[in-house]
Amino acid sequence: MNYDFLTKLALDGAQQGASHGQWLETTHGETVRVHTPIDGTEIGAVHLASRADYEQVVSAAQAAFTKWRMVPAPQRGELIRRLGEEFRANKKELGALISLEMGKIRAEGEGEVQECIDIFDFAVGLSRQLYGLTMHSERPDHRMYEQWHPMGVIGIITAFNFPMAVWAWNAAIAAVCGDTMIWKPSLKTPLCAIAIQKIVDRVFGPEGHDGVMCTIVGTDSEVGETMIHDKRLPLISATGSCRMGRHVGTAVAGRLGRCLLELGGNNAIVVDDTADEEIAVRGILFGAVGTAGQRCTSTRRVLASRPLARRLADRLAAAYQSVAIGDPLEDGTLMGPLIDQLAVDGYLAAVQQARDQGGEVLCGGKALTDRAGFYVEPTIVWSETRLPISREETFAPILYITPWDTLEQAIADQNDADQGLSSAIFTRDLLSAEQFLGHAGSDCGIANVNIGTSGAEIGGAFGGEKDTGGGREAGSDSWKAYMRRQTCTINHGQDLPLAQGIQFG
Repeated sequence: MNYDFLTKLALDGAQQGASHGQWLETTHGETVRVHTPIDGTEIGAVHLASRADYEQVVSAAQAAFTKWRMVPAPQRGELIRRLGEEFRANKKELGALISLEMGKIRAEGEGEVQECIDIFDFAVGLSRQLYGLTMHSERPDHRMYEQWHPMGVIGIITAFNFPMAVWAWNAAIAAVCGDTMIWKPSLKTPLCAIAIQKIVDRVFGPEGHDGVMCTIVGTDSEVGETMIHDKRLPLISATGSCRMGRHVGTAVAGRLGRCLLELGGNNAIVVDDTADEEIAVRGILFGAVGTAGQRCTSTRRVLASRPLARRLADRLAAAYQSVAIGDPLEDGTLMGPLIDQLAVDGYLAAVQQARDQGGEVLCGGKALTDRAGFYVEPTIVWSETRLPISREETFAPILYITPWDTLEQAIADQNDADQGLSSAIFTRDLLSAEQFLGHAGSDCGIANVNIGTSGAEIGGAFGGEKDTGGGREAGSDSWKAYMRRQTCTINHGQDLPLAQGIQFG
């Protein structure tokens, strides 16, 4: 494979963490070896950080915070704007690196980089909109208002499937809010993190703001546990599995810190009799097959009105035959590999359980053993009733289709999942759409009409309910998660009246 894009990104000589614009010499002897899921070959090795290294990085971030918080927010936004320009200049190369290290196709890799660019643009505007309210006081000659202050050093923990965008969602907003941060990326995609840190250094270093954005590559036991128990990090933003989120949430709550959790999803699409089937097929196909089913918003379930359910399933099975599977860096590929052999094993186990539980595999169901790498067939499983395995989130391209008789039943089935991230309905009936979006409709953080479950836009708050963790990132008023609120009251009179009309003394 041609790795010319790595030359432009200058992924050379990287150690385990960056602070004050420098890559630290690790005190830890271990390394993580990075393998591309495209063919399983080793493409790099990164030294792992120790707890002593972590202390250096935290100290650097703390020192940077005392300076960064005093920079006017619009000036902080200016540096984020420049960071966005660097991402624009390197979009093609960064997208290729995502494809190489994570396995998503070029279009999705570059799309992820565009998400970074979009959130940088969003944060630049936000830097002039960190508003607080003014309230009328019940006491005469008093003014009451609220203002927002930076929190401190933020901990960011990300998963492999979006090795750049999720960092950007957090980092861009936290930075304009005046926070500094420490990022622990997935050990499956550390090269993406190193590339980003090198770009950050080019923007922030010359302005004297090293340490605002720090990266540390380490194991969960050595670095992750230290982060989530560290009282110096008032907020931990963690993206990953529900199991991981429960552990992080418990640890952070134990020290009365804050969590922003973005966890799993078991997302369903409801299709009714009035739906445009062509649009529905396209939406379901991308939602289920995009990123090889390795998105938290991937479509896992389709709930179709009984009169059209089997016809829709057959159309989807035919469409699946046209999905080109292979090297994500090659033109024409629509689905790349799973991240590793463990993911392939999970996929095969889920397909077998579906069969054992009475599901009919309409297409797919096998690993592709005719090539190196971790490739599987996108799979559709039909069942008249819901299969127990469909209640589990398998991070792979497996789609379960079941029919329904009433919309109320379909919505109840859609909501019958531990997670509550993304949902959708395909319909041309206004009443059905409104019912799906109403108080008794979808219980997810994201609810769409005539678009799929996957593919959120910057500007709308992203996140979900129940076991998805309740976090919100990347839009609306999500900036408030990265700041502390302070209520201020000023007495500009000559007396000292008390609230609630209390007379004292």
